[in-house]
Amino acid sequence: MQKKDPTFSEITRLISDLWDTLTEPQREAVADNLSIRKYKKNEIIYAEEEIPTCIYCVLAGKAKIYRDGVGGRSQIMRMAKPVEYFGYRAYFANERYVTTAAAFEPSTICSIPISIIGDIVKENNKLAVFFIRQLAADLGQADERTVNLTQKHIRGRLAESLLFLKESYGLEEDGATISIYLSREDLASLSNMTTSNAIRTLSNFAGEHIIAIDGRKIKIINEEALRKVSKTG
Repeated sequence: MQKKDPTFSEITRLISDLWDTLTEPQREAVADNLSIRKYKKNEIIYAEEEIPTCIYCVLAGKAKIYRDGVGGRSQIMRMAKPVEYFGYRAYFANERYVTTAAAFEPSTICSIPISIIGDIVKENNKLAVFFIRQLAADLGQADERTVNLTQKHIRGRLAESLLFLKESYGLEEDGATISIYLSREDLASLSNMTTSNAIRTLSNFAGEHIIAIDGRKIKIINEEALRKVSKTG
């Protein structure tokens, strides 16, 4: 059965954390310019070096924010899930995008012109504080991941990534399978390693009965052991 597009009331309920900071005239301005678009898997939402034009919010699905490195190897900086905002840091920094965002899976994305948000921020302290908190949280997460991805060894990096996915997306009904299915390439990109190293390390974890693998599904069998590997690096 095909899912229906979200109604306006459903959208405002989903983005209530931002919506509740606005006055009635500000809500009207946002409502008149808000748009919804469906993206196919791997379809680009915005690209590196583009000028920021919108703030984005995931309504359904997931988005990956990444940057291409040396030799075309990409590094996933973060993942955005419902209901998380992205694409606004560059605007507030008066910069072009330094990352690219793409749909990780078929996704529904809400976009609001960043110029409208910028105008509202100038007169609405509640919205300004909202974005300060968003940026502070993103910076804290980025700082932690930078340390993890640069100081930990391969096993520690992969263990940290699996725990990050578990904490970000939760587990399926069995209470063990991570509720997001990454390709080995994407998992490697998230963990700052080559795909071959990711495959080999996953196989080692499975052999040690820390995880179980079924295609792209990863089941955490021994979370305590996984946390120990992540902590010791």
